[in-house]
Formats: sequence, C-alpha cells, structure tokens
Amino acid sequence: MVSMRQGPNRRTFLGAAAAGAAFGALPGLARRAAAANREFKIGLFIPLSGPASLFGPTDRACAELAAEEINKSGGILGRSIKLIPTDAGGPPAETAKSAVRLMLEENVDLFIGSHDSATREALVATVKGKIPYIYTPVYEGGECAFNVYCLGETPNQQAHPSIGWLAAERKAKTYYLIGDDYVWPRKTNAETKKYIAANGGKTIGEEYVPYGAPNKFEEVVTRIKSAKPDVVVSTLVGADNVNFNRTFAGFGLDKNIARLAFLLEENTLLGIGADNSRNLYSCMGYFANVPSPANTKFKAAYHAKLGPKAPQLSTIGVDCYAGVNCAHALVAKAGGTNGKKCMAASEGLTFKTAAGPATMRGRQVDKTMFLADCKGTQFEVIKTFANVPSGSACKT
Repeated sequence: MVSMRQGPNRRTFLGAAAAGAAFGALPGLARRAAAANREFKIGLFIPLSGPASLFGPTDRACAELAAEEINKSGGILGRSIKLIPTDAGGPPAETAKSAVRLMLEENVDLFIGSHDSATREALVATVKGKIPYIYTPVYEGGECAFNVYCLGETPNQQAHPSIGWLAAERKAKTYYLIGDDYVWPRKTNAETKKYIAANGGKTIGEEYVPYGAPNKFEEVVTRIKSAKPDVVVSTLVGADNVNFNRTFAGFGLDKNIARLAFLLEENTLLGIGADNSRNLYSCMGYFANVPSPANTKFKAAYHAKLGPKAPQLSTIGVDCYAGVNCAHALVAKAGGTNGKKCMAASEGLTFKTAAGPATMRGRQVDKTMFLADCKGTQFEVIKTFANVPSGSACKT
C-alpha cells in the first residue's frame, strides 16, 4: 500500500534481519508443533494503531466473516481457522518482531497483511518464505519474493485505464502529480508518467510531501493554480488526501481541474465531504455500491453478521476477505503450506472475493477495475474495465 511512512531504512532492515535470525535459530521445533495443532492459525497483520488505523475495524470484520464462512464448510484441510489479529500500524521492525513471536510461540501456518509497503518489505525479509504470506492492499507492484502472494491493485490496473479514459473523454493533456513521500506514490507515479506520455499527455509538475506532517497544502495548491493542469493525480493517503482535496476545492480549482486519486475509498471521501468532491475521480477494484450479485450477497452477509454498527466497507478492508479466501484456496490446492507446492498451486488459482471470483497469475491478481465519479460523498461508477492484468506478474 500505500506505505504509510517513508520506505524502510537501515534500522528497519537491521531490525527485520535480527528478527529473522531469531526465527532461523529454531528451525524444526515450530513447524513440528504447528503440524500437531489442529487449528489453522493465520497471523492477520492489520493497522490497529497509527495513521491507517481507520481501516483496521473493516479489515478485521471482513477477515472474520471469511473465516466464519470457511469454517462452516469444513475449514482449511479440515482444520478450523483461527485468526490472530496483530497490529501492523507501528514501525516495520516492531511488526517484524511480532511475526517472529507468532511463528515461534503461536506456530502460525500463514500470514495475511493489509498494511503499508515498508512493513511488507520488513516482513518479507523476516519470514523468508518459511510460511505463505498473502499481501492484500493496493500497492506499487513488483513484489516477487518466494512464497509471497499479492492481491491488491497495481499501477497498471489503476493508472493505465483511468489515464486513457481521461485522455479520451476529457481530452486531458497536462497533468500535475502530488503524493506522499515514500515508495508507493513514487513508484506509482513513475508508471503513471509513462501512461500519460503514451496517451499524448505531458507531466508539468510533480511533488511529494512528508506523510502525516501538518500539511495544509496552501503552497502546493497555489503552485497547481499557477501551472493550470487539466488533471491532478493524487497518491496522497488518508488525512493528507482529505486536507489536500479540501484545500483544492477551497481555492475554487475544482470547477475547472479534474482530480484522479489512487487511494480514494469510502472513508476518505466522507472526510473530504460533499462540498469538496466535484470533478474528483477514483479508480479501484472495489466500491461498496458496485451493483453486482457477488457484492450484494457479500454485503448481506456482512451486515447480517455485524448489524447496523458494522464498520464502513471499502476496498481496504474487503481485501482481507479476499485474503482469507485466497489462503483457503491456495492451501487446499497445494495440500499444505509447503512453499514450493504453494507457489506451483498459485498459478491460475481462483478464489472468492467480495466483488466476485479472482484469478492469480504470476502471484498477482487480474482484476476488474471501476472508475468512479464522486457525487457528494458517494461513488458513481462510470466505467468498468474487465479483467485488467496486474502488469506485475512474477516469473514462475
């Protein structure tokens, strides 16, 4: 994702390396204990603290719904799923330490993570492919480590179709890129600029702000006003996305300049508010109001389980529903959690998501993408792009 902070630094990698060394010191013990355990334990890494904790309740609720459904049908290889929710909202090195504890003390069989990219990199360095790791949210693409499986939207699935639509339908020629300063925005924008050029457009501005700082965005918006782009592409996250869009509309730029955001979902749109969402677009693999039979069935089950106080559904959250279902399908097809067998089983793997069946190719997922226009605090899907490849498939 959407890393919620700067990419991993030397301290992060040293912490992850130390954690990995601790795990490697006891190679056979944990695996033998896990084999004897009749529960299928999943370490669920979600943000329970920090700037992304907004998504934590939906992550957990959706994962629990998937586990409940699978357990009613016999579990994973006859073993009942036990989710172990673990905070991934703090420093990556701390999450890596939690991973070691889960492997050694809880004997977990598999990890699912809905968190930022810096934490993903720390976990990959720690786990070293010893158990399957399913990474679920929108991200920058390119993760091909052993026994790692990525489900989220990639730049090819977001930027490619949406930039093409803006060029064709809005005759957009000039673009200004604004993002938080870390790996996801920078790598996503590197790809976005290629799609802009391929559609005959020009990038006339690009800048990054520190994530979570007291960003008021007046200076940024003033520069955008002077540049007069046709489109502003945003890779801002959470509160930064909210503050930028409020400031942008406050300057009156929403009347003539379109905005395209790559992490704009229901929670963030509510924060932006109806008065600030004119000319604002989002391209994601899921919106809560997508009118499909699969989504209607999913929402009915979700609200039946959780009632009127259910956390707001959004793409960050339902990704965990997909993650647990992916784990079920992957382990069942592989006959266990052996890395090589899981890697082989992942090719062409089909599994259940809130939006309907998904298929894995090269340990990434082909997706149907939705381009939505913001109408007040609701998303109106205006274009559907079927079966968009990740553009990030790993070599088999």
